[in-house]
Amino acid sequence: MSNQTSDRIRHGSSIGQPLTRQDGILKVTGGAAYAADHHPPGMLYGVMAVSRIARGRVARLDVAAAQSHPGVVAVMTPDNKPALARHPDEKNDGFTFRLDLLQDDRVRYANQPVAVVIAETLEAATEGAALLAPTYEAEAPAIGLDSAEPFTPPAIGVGDPADFETGDVEAGLAAAARTIEATYETPAQYHNAMEPHAVVATWDGDRLDLDMPSQGLAMAQGRIAGLFGISASDIHIRSPFLGGGFGSKGMIAGPQVLGIMAARLVGRPVKLVMSRPQMFGPVGHRAPTRQTLRLGVAEDGGLTALDHQTLTATSTFDDFIEPSGGVSHTLYAAPALATRHRAVRLDTGTPLFMRAPGEASGSAALEGAIDEMAEACGMDPLAFRLRNYAETEPASGKPFSSKALRECYAQGAEAFGWRKRPLAPGQMRDANGLLVGWGVGTATFPALMFQAEARAVLRATGEAAVAIGAIDMGQGAWTALAQIAAEELGLDIDAIDFRIGTSDLPNGGIAGGSAHTATAGTAIKAAAADAIAQLAALATQDSRSPLYGAGNAGVIARGGRLVRRDDETRSEAFTEILGRASRESVEGKGAAGPDAAREQYAMHAHGAVFAEVTVDPDLGQIRATRLVGAFAAGRIINPRLVRSQYYGGMIWGVSFALHEQAVMDPRTGRPMNANLAEYHVPVNADVPSLEAILVEEEDPHVNPLGIKGVGEIGVTGSAGAIVNAIWHATGKRVRKLPVTLDKLL
Repeated sequence: MSNQTSDRIRHGSSIGQPLTRQDGILKVTGGAAYAADHHPPGMLYGVMAVSRIARGRVARLDVAAAQSHPGVVAVMTPDNKPALARHPDEKNDGFTFRLDLLQDDRVRYANQPVAVVIAETLEAATEGAALLAPTYEAEAPAIGLDSAEPFTPPAIGVGDPADFETGDVEAGLAAAARTIEATYETPAQYHNAMEPHAVVATWDGDRLDLDMPSQGLAMAQGRIAGLFGISASDIHIRSPFLGGGFGSKGMIAGPQVLGIMAARLVGRPVKLVMSRPQMFGPVGHRAPTRQTLRLGVAEDGGLTALDHQTLTATSTFDDFIEPSGGVSHTLYAAPALATRHRAVRLDTGTPLFMRAPGEASGSAALEGAIDEMAEACGMDPLAFRLRNYAETEPASGKPFSSKALRECYAQGAEAFGWRKRPLAPGQMRDANGLLVGWGVGTATFPALMFQAEARAVLRATGEAAVAIGAIDMGQGAWTALAQIAAEELGLDIDAIDFRIGTSDLPNGGIAGGSAHTATAGTAIKAAAADAIAQLAALATQDSRSPLYGAGNAGVIARGGRLVRRDDETRSEAFTEILGRASRESVEGKGAAGPDAAREQYAMHAHGAVFAEVTVDPDLGQIRATRLVGAFAAGRIINPRLVRSQYYGGMIWGVSFALHEQAVMDPRTGRPMNANLAEYHVPVNADVPSLEAILVEEEDPHVNPLGIKGVGEIGVTGSAGAIVNAIWHATGKRVRKLPVTLDKLL
């Protein structure tokens, strides 16, 4: 479906054009069906009853009261749940996390599911869940970074070592002309995608049909297959549209599996949708951190040492350790560098990947400390960064595109007007007498690649069909990936039947790590190349073709034709080649994955964010009024979509710096603001003036398309830039985020 106007820019290419979203009309007219929009015949509703304590056991459920409620069909508890083939606490890789599937009466965190009520209507299921009226044997919960003994985790993130050191940090600090030590704290944050986790599950024997938001269809298939002891090929998942994910839908969530179990229990389709408060617990979050940084510099302002220590939290029953110190491995050229991670076990749900995991929390602290060091040296903070940014990746010594970061600093500073910034804080006021501050933060995110496969079919009609189990969670994959397909096949985007979002398509990998466009796009490129090669073989080996004798490498696809590279007057339409060969189509297959270049080069997207804030000198009220971000992220597929992603990242940085935090009751372990009224995120009135500059970059090593991710990098510079701007406005350095007015007064 196309929604382009007749005046769109083409220039003979699909890649690089600011096309509007292919799925835009469907979304704004209500035609895009999300998981919970599906209602198969005979469908029942499942509603979870969740724990009101954080630690202990469920002593009693009033199952009889719930079952006697009109419309209630069944109540699923630990006593009658369907048997599973694999225990939900079993793990087989770094992307498998333990699930709460009513395996016993233990409570490990607040909002843990303790039962599911299944009924003919949503209202009956909701009322039945309330009638269960659980009673508990509660135990004192451990909540907060100081409530448990720290331990050294076996790994952080998805398998990185907890500790890293190169050079002698203590010697570097001892030899420094100046040193600083600063401790920054970031709070727990919870994914709050517009679409909650949901599932509509239908069993037919051992075949399972699912409507379910998922950032990784094949991964979800594999996990479900293992839990239920069925073949992954017997599981069909539809997930064409996601209303946001931010990492929380990367792995299948426990409540979704409970919906599948409920459908098996009653032998009818079941829909289970989480309420907003229920999402504060069983589907992941960003863990709180306390980060202590020690920096040393020589007389010339060059870093001599950087030490970054992180204390964070995981659950009592599983491990995910926020890798905050990892960002210090990639940016600043300290000859001695050390990072260390320690964790405590808390009575919360397991933390998981949340937009820019590690980089978001780590950069907020690192960029604040870098500013403090610049202040101690009496240097402009941008000049200090330019003095110390790395030409090669500090942790590995591998070269990366340092020129791109230099361009981001230069273009961002020029657009922002940085040269007018006074060095001392508290020197600027606006027309209303509010204090004005300017800050800068460096942005970075690794350019990752995962595994994916794709299929491309060229038809005798002159059209094409491209299929990949890719995911669009709002970032524009429907459009950007179709643009890649159109470019590589030499067709107009309107001539391509582009399919994504179901598990019966080739494995599109996971939409995460800012790697989806690069990964899925490279698989599409390979599939298209295979299809074009087959078509070229038909033409160049046929003496009746004007392309005869050119060889596969001697032609290019353009405008629905193959054209000789050495003589563009000689060409032939796809339709003519297939028609003469009596072929209805040719089918190409392609795959993508990390290549050997990653052993030689460090691969990152880079950026610089410049922020302006105003602060009321009497009340301490803070407003972010202007952000300018300059980012270098390789080849840009669609600048309109890329700017949208940068804007979203910078707005998230505003949220990180000024608004967002989960407040936990230390007595009960329950979240006190598990809703979108009290869990603050920016609204329109909070969003500053935004400008995103797309810095041109060509990286020949990162992947065959030259693409780097853009979804997460905007977060990484923005929070630090805002915190630094607050210092420049007030002269007060706030190290506990979010920065609220009480911390300034």
